[in-house]
Amino acid sequence: MINPEAKLSKKLLTKEVDMVPTRNGYGEGLVEAGEKDKRIVALCADLTESTRTQAFAEEFPKRFIEVGVAEQLLITVAAGMANYGKIPFITSYAAFSPGRNWEQIRTTAALNDVPVKIGGMHAGISVGPDGATHQALEDMATMRSIPNMIVIAPTDSIESKKATIAATKHKGPVYMRFGREKVPVVTTKKTPFKIGKAEVFRDGKDVAVIACGSLVYEALMAAEQLKGQVDVMVVNNHTIKPIDVETITAAAKKTGAVVTAEEHQINGGMGSAVMEVLGEHMPVPVKRVGIKDLFGQSGEPDELMDLYGLKSKDIIAAIKEVVKRK
Repeated sequence: MINPEAKLSKKLLTKEVDMVPTRNGYGEGLVEAGEKDKRIVALCADLTESTRTQAFAEEFPKRFIEVGVAEQLLITVAAGMANYGKIPFITSYAAFSPGRNWEQIRTTAALNDVPVKIGGMHAGISVGPDGATHQALEDMATMRSIPNMIVIAPTDSIESKKATIAATKHKGPVYMRFGREKVPVVTTKKTPFKIGKAEVFRDGKDVAVIACGSLVYEALMAAEQLKGQVDVMVVNNHTIKPIDVETITAAAKKTGAVVTAEEHQINGGMGSAVMEVLGEHMPVPVKRVGIKDLFGQSGEPDELMDLYGLKSKDIIAAIKEVVKRK
């Protein structure tokens, strides 16, 4: 079941694992895509450095637009440009885009099915000291509910770069969420990435942990710590919409139990999407790891991840619970 080409970082299980923010991969991917396609333009809402759009702005100044602190304007200008043949990438903090301009995204980009690519930056609880107002924990739920919208949560900087480049080839709107904090680099340049295709990073027969974003690393660590006790499959479900029904169903069928893990509200997020699939195709016991209907708060990123139950130990506890219910 595991893809033999799904090679992971050799440093993954060592203390020397590379740590890079996923937003860095977006910036690198945007420049590389811009070099290959002159239709690509970038727009930002006064957060050029934070969103890693600065490199594109410096490389292609005539293809960059700074709209200021005006997220509704950000998406409507981009949608207009997309209607006339451009491929616009827009960025702001996810709490504001799509948090503040959801209706404009729905009406100007998704309803018209135009190729606007939306980078929601500083997503999740790991934004840290910025606190609840800046910690987007609902964005995957709100965006996956919009028709025509693709939703991606890359696991690391390498996958973020691949997702950004892949987004340019999709004809409609795409939402990608990225984090500010440095996270472990799980994948390599050779690790497969395809929109809508989950990858089995570790095979197993007792339980499947289906994760996205930074929780993929935590899932792999949980599987390693349970080695010899519970045989854990780990699935990188980077595309929340369209979700990979085939891989998720096959994982549930083989293991008979599923844990989902995400840096997002459990209500309406990736875990909910997985449960929708399993409810229709392969009902098995499920336990969700994520933010449990709470707002965030100020604190150091790692402290918050621990406080809100998003570490490998929390995945281990969920695994033990769900296996008992098989």
